[in-house]
Amino acid sequence: MTSHSNSSPTEHSEGQGINGTEIVVDVGPIAHGGHFVARHEGRVIFVRHAIPGEKVRVRLTDSGDSSRFWRADVVEVLEASPDRVAHFWKLADSLGSWKRGGPPVGGAELGHISLQRQRALKADVLAEQLKRLAGLDLATEVEAVGDNHDGGLGWRTRASFAVTTKGRLGMHAHRSDVVVPVKEMPLAVQGINELRLWDLDLSGIARVEVAVPSNGSRPLVLLAPEEGTSPKRLHSILAQLPHDISVASFDPSKGEVLQLRGRTWVQETAAGHEYRVTGEGFWQIHKDAPNTLVGAVTDFLSGGGYLQPGAAVADLYAGAGLFTAPLADAVGVTGSVLSVEGAPGTSRDARKNLHGEPQVEIVQGRVERVLHQRARSFDSVVLDPPRAGAGKAVVKQLMATGPRAIAYVSCDPASFARDLGYFHQGGWRLESLRAFDLYPNTHHLETVGLIVPAA
Repeated sequence: MTSHSNSSPTEHSEGQGINGTEIVVDVGPIAHGGHFVARHEGRVIFVRHAIPGEKVRVRLTDSGDSSRFWRADVVEVLEASPDRVAHFWKLADSLGSWKRGGPPVGGAELGHISLQRQRALKADVLAEQLKRLAGLDLATEVEAVGDNHDGGLGWRTRASFAVTTKGRLGMHAHRSDVVVPVKEMPLAVQGINELRLWDLDLSGIARVEVAVPSNGSRPLVLLAPEEGTSPKRLHSILAQLPHDISVASFDPSKGEVLQLRGRTWVQETAAGHEYRVTGEGFWQIHKDAPNTLVGAVTDFLSGGGYLQPGAAVADLYAGAGLFTAPLADAVGVTGSVLSVEGAPGTSRDARKNLHGEPQVEIVQGRVERVLHQRARSFDSVVLDPPRAGAGKAVVKQLMATGPRAIAYVSCDPASFARDLGYFHQGGWRLESLRAFDLYPNTHHLETVGLIVPAA
């Protein structure tokens, strides 16, 4: 598949980098973060929207003589990979977007690659991070999740949008302040697209967050007003939205959520439990992710005999209680589950979601502080930290509490591999690992690892 650029770029042979300059490069391996590595006159260029083995023309988007590396987007494919496919979303297609004079929207950066090759590339990234940061030689298949005939579309139950200067729904280009107006979101579940938020005049709003639970319960639209937006303006937007959805305003800097209509939360379902999740509170994005991850965690812990009636378990970075509830089921009333979550609103949700479980203790606070204050041992631990990972201090504290096993859920292979390296240094080992393609057509993946003492 070859596309032809309409532009007449200036090519620089002396190695100076000017944003907008176009050069021809051969594409090397994928790197963590959704980029592909190319070289030009000795300098590394991180290229988006390419495939290893291709020869492409790229447009420099972030360059300069003092930069250690440059960034670029593909604008023309000169020699295509057999795994290249037509992008499913016009606005995220780099080739067409730059022809029309601007960058593509972010969030679907692998949409030009067949799903099978996407998963192989994600497996390459995971293997490279494990080798480099944890010293492990390990190849792991990235498993498809849900309906394998959906083209990797229609899975997002949550979406975040920007707003253009003209008050229209939009999305940011990658690493850019440019907001591109959107009129569809192919990765989102049907319920998000059916809201038709792009038909609204959103003047006075800085950001829009949408949650449409896959169980069919009431959707929630969150509006983040710009400073000085009047209540009257908010209510005029409210009047444009369907009456059967909840609407709230929120202040991201303060974490405040204010009811405008209906509820300030959504009702989610997973593993036979109902969960209330307020505002921007964390919940897995893929419609099939909650059950997939709960299944992987409980299979690892139960299969190894680490999760039994009467056991003492900790759920760290517990969120609204996705893992806490099935852990409580497994240990029963004779066991105990300690749930630790840093975000006050999310911890309040966990308290509501688990109020009928006497064996569960919910503590709001930083994980390292709570572990320091409560020097106690656990039979097993579930660790589901944010993208930055748990970090050296938490890993050391966990090993000191002496659990028999830790199920580590990660959305970032680099921080997971780094933390795994800390566990290895402390005499622990990776017993089992599964990887899931919970973010098709993007570079993200989710892993669940079982980590045990080596002795």
